[in-house]
Amino acid sequence: MALPRLPRPLQRAPDQLTRLWLLDPVPGWLPAGTPLKRLQQAPKHQLADPALAARLLGLSAETLVGAGASMLGPLFESLVALDVRVAAQAADARMSHLRLRGGDREIDLIVEGPDGQVLAIEVKLASAVNDSDVRHLLWLRDQLPDRVVDLLVINTGTRAYRRPDGVAVVPLGLLGP
Repeated sequence: MALPRLPRPLQRAPDQLTRLWLLDPVPGWLPAGTPLKRLQQAPKHQLADPALAARLLGLSAETLVGAGASMLGPLFESLVALDVRVAAQAADARMSHLRLRGGDREIDLIVEGPDGQVLAIEVKLASAVNDSDVRHLLWLRDQLPDRVVDLLVINTGTRAYRRPDGVAVVPLGLLGP
């Protein structure tokens, strides 16, 4: 969940919350020796425990689908980031995010293996995935065809499948050990 700009007295809060293990910074991806330009280096802050965040915000299951619906997407992305980070660490891989300055391109999660292999992941709070949802993934594959080993959309659907363009679609509920 990306944090809004904090008032001056609270600008140190992300550092303090990270030290308390409440925020989990996802660094900007800076791949060496690639043609990618204008990469943003600022970390994206995910919540280390989306359930705790929902509780602290007073969001119940009912309010998350009603008045608190604007928080459902960021909380879902934080949950996915938590799961992906655990799997990445087990594989000795690093997790980051990709965003070009100006916001032209953005990929929610980049998992980079020890030999530079890249798994690019988009997170979608939807059961269906369309061409617009995968356009940045396909762009990255075109930019780095020798490094991108797979493209993945993690969503809220009920079945896993591979799209004709090669992008894998996997519901969060099917990820696991």
